[in-house]
Amino acid sequence: MSDRRNFIKKAALGTVGIGAILSCDKSVETKSEITGSTEISKGSKPIIISTWNHGLPANEETWKQLKEGKPTVDAIVAGMNIPEADPKVRSVGYGGFPDREGKVTLDACIMDHDSNCGSVSFLQGIKHPISVAKKVMQNTPHVMLVGEGAFQFALSEGFKEENLLTAEAEKDWKNWVEESKYKPVINMENHDTISMLVVDKDGNISGGCTTSGAAWKMHGRVGDSPIIGAGLFLDNDIGAAAATGLGEAVLRTAGSAMVVELMRQGKSPYEACKEIVERIYAKHKNHKDMEYLQVGFIAVNKKGEHAGYSLRSGFNYAVADEKSGNRMEDAAFKMSWDD
Repeated sequence: MSDRRNFIKKAALGTVGIGAILSCDKSVETKSEITGSTEISKGSKPIIISTWNHGLPANEETWKQLKEGKPTVDAIVAGMNIPEADPKVRSVGYGGFPDREGKVTLDACIMDHDSNCGSVSFLQGIKHPISVAKKVMQNTPHVMLVGEGAFQFALSEGFKEENLLTAEAEKDWKNWVEESKYKPVINMENHDTISMLVVDKDGNISGGCTTSGAAWKMHGRVGDSPIIGAGLFLDNDIGAAAATGLGEAVLRTAGSAMVVELMRQGKSPYEACKEIVERIYAKHKNHKDMEYLQVGFIAVNKKGEHAGYSLRSGFNYAVADEKSGNRMEDAAFKMSWDD
């Protein structure tokens, strides 16, 4: 746990092709003040913002696709397919931690600037749930398919069934089974969801979210990630928001939809994210989840201004634009893990 709590001071971020990575070696107090400056960030279009450091390669591919003239939704799917297929990313897709029964179950959703959306939940055996979610949006009259129905639909669309439980993830699961203690930790190696928001060159907004969910969850558990209005929401006239962290807390507050509504009322992305995190804190400060509760939001408005804010330290996100390239930014936060 101490390693996780100190992650924000020690993260090694590397380099990617379209830009330099910002350093994240700042104190808690300084970090909160400095990252709060995103409240007045100058807008930029196109812009891509994604949760966590696995957002870097996702951003890079999405940026490449946009520059090639691909539709924004297709670019998002191409970018998010990268962490979904990476067995080293232990909370998304292939290689993700399984549930208590040792089964990898996946959730994803996607939404375009016309408010068309698609979602899959409790999907097993399909490596790229974000791709299936896009097919739900484009090829069905529905928004969400779940479980066996989502699986059969994926097969009908040409997706292949695969074993998503890697040897490494299976080993970790077997070690967990020895004690069977459930306590989600959203930081460090358990980075959680990848969510992506994109404002294209024309100012149109789209977004996506994909995850394998909380490690060691009950079989059948679904968090906020595939739920439009909780894990992801956008209004093309206003902006977009996405969540990461403990899905139950986001579901209880319709978190991403509320962030967008606050931007509709005139708040900046920073102010909107901060207010919803404060709301979640107020509703959970005496809750059983509070000991390990972490929730973070990213948001971007129609102008391309962006921000992130989290309950506890440790949340960072990847941003790509023309001016500064592809880099990590540290979210402002309400409290550190030691508070």
